[in-house]
Amino acid sequence: MAKADKTATMSRLHSAARLARTALAARLLAHGFYAGQDQIMLALDREDGQTPGNLAGRLGVRPPTITKTINRLQAQGFLEKRASNADARQAHIFLTDTGRDIIHAIEKSVKKTEKQALKGLDKKDQKALFKL
Repeated sequence: MAKADKTATMSRLHSAARLARTALAARLLAHGFYAGQDQIMLALDREDGQTPGNLAGRLGVRPPTITKTINRLQAQGFLEKRASNADARQAHIFLTDTGRDIIHAIEKSVKKTEKQALKGLDKKDQKALFKL
């Protein structure tokens, strides 16, 4: 593939990713979430009771960023912090019942956005995209 073709392809891919993020952000906002908060909620749905440091590592963000987001989600009633039984200085983050109840809406928002992003691509192109 020529350099100009690669550049054009990467530009289109970046544009598509930006549009998908914008669409997902709008869907999440309808449920009271901002970009990035969904990832914490889904990570806790997969494994509840993680530490902020563990969440930050898994999501590829810095600990101060995760702490701010956890505090916001806690203020909204979606999460709660509990001190570790082994070390009271260590907190573990858990979904509240309200948090668990909203997981389906988050997953649905993600799936709708993925479906919209893949619309117009045949199975072969989708498979090639997933390999990236």
